[in-house]
Parts: sequence; C-alpha cells; structure tokens
Amino acid sequence: MTDSGGSTGDIGPRHTRSFDIKKERRDLYAPRAGCFVEVDVPRLRFLMADGHGDPNTAPVYREVVEALYTLSYACRAVAKAELGRVHTVGPLEGLWSAEDPAAFRTRDKDAWDWTMLVVQPDWITPEVFAAGRKRCAERDLAAAHRVRLADLDEGLSVQTLHIGPYDDEGPVLRRLHEEHLPAHGRVPTGPHHEIYLSDPRRTDPSRLRTILRQPVAPARIAASSE
Repeated sequence: MTDSGGSTGDIGPRHTRSFDIKKERRDLYAPRAGCFVEVDVPRLRFLMADGHGDPNTAPVYREVVEALYTLSYACRAVAKAELGRVHTVGPLEGLWSAEDPAAFRTRDKDAWDWTMLVVQPDWITPEVFAAGRKRCAERDLAAAHRVRLADLDEGLSVQTLHIGPYDDEGPVLRRLHEEHLPAHGRVPTGPHHEIYLSDPRRTDPSRLRTILRQPVAPARIAASSE
C-alpha cells in the first residue's frame, strides 16, 4: 500500500466513454466459480477506510460503506464536470485480517480487522478527491474523516468466485489455504481480499457472487526473505 500520490499506471482508456473496471479487467473481476486461478493484480487506486469487528453489528461498518459510496459518486461527478471523464462506480471490496487467521474459517467476526474499498480510475487524483470531499461537506457522513485515497499493489494472487452466503466461504478458504496453495508452492503474503459483485439487500443469499482473492508468493522466495 502506498500513499495517494503514487502512480497507478493506466487502468482505464483516456477518452470520454464510460469506463467500467469490471468490463475492462474481466481477468480480475470475472473469475469462474469452482476453480482457483492465478492473476497478476496491478497497482490500483481506491477510496478506503479501516475498521474492526463484526460487519453485521458494528455501526462503524455501515458508516464507512455509506461514506465510501457517497464520496465515490462525488468524485465521479467532479471528474465528469471538470475532466470530461465518465466511469461506473466500482463494487464494494474488503481487505480482511485477524491476529489468528483461523478467525475467518471459524467466522469469529468480532476478531476481524477490515479495510473497505471502492476502486477508482487513475484520473481520480488527490485534487479530484479533495473536490469530492468539498461537495460532501454538508452531508452528515459519520465516517467521512476515515476515508482516504490510496494505492494498493497486490501483485501475484490466487482468486475464485464464490456463489452463496458469505458464511459459506469457510470451506472454500480451507481448500485454498490447506490444499491449493501448498500444492502449488504458494504462501499468503497479504490480507484476504473480497469483492462483492452482488447487492446483499436485493439478492437472495444463495445467489450472492463474491470474488475471494489471496495475494501470494512462491514459497521459496518467501522463505528466503525471512
């Protein structure tokens, strides 16, 4: 993770048609269910905010999600008005960690640390973000102060598509960490990453689509760096 002044490369074509990262980077945002695939994730820019605890019960979680989306749409409006660039606001994403990684497989949600994110095209600069903040200054956003613009560089990662309730992710994560990664000489190198392609308010839990992503490194490289 770097500060927001770093370069993100070019994650979107520089013209005025609407840019949608889910369509432009289907390798990252449209994996198949039932299989693990390796992807090379470039440095991407996000609005992000941190928190802790059960996302179903911690008030700060709902406040953070509201602030992320409100500011994302404000930045989109600034970019359209001032730069002539249009993009589709990306899906909600989350980086999840815990002192004991088993907390994810056992669904001990009170032990979870999280960073929620919404991806931004590279033309959402610190200046555009500041202008977006200004547009929201009169909104009652309890978590607006938590939101920052920053880059995330995950690199080599393994991901899959999970279809079903969030609480059914445990077996998939066990297969990933206990079977797939060891069999392919990979070790985790960063937080567990989830990308929420479905709106849980409007989607039956059995049909929720969630990308499960784990940054990794070859085991021999990770061991030599210790």
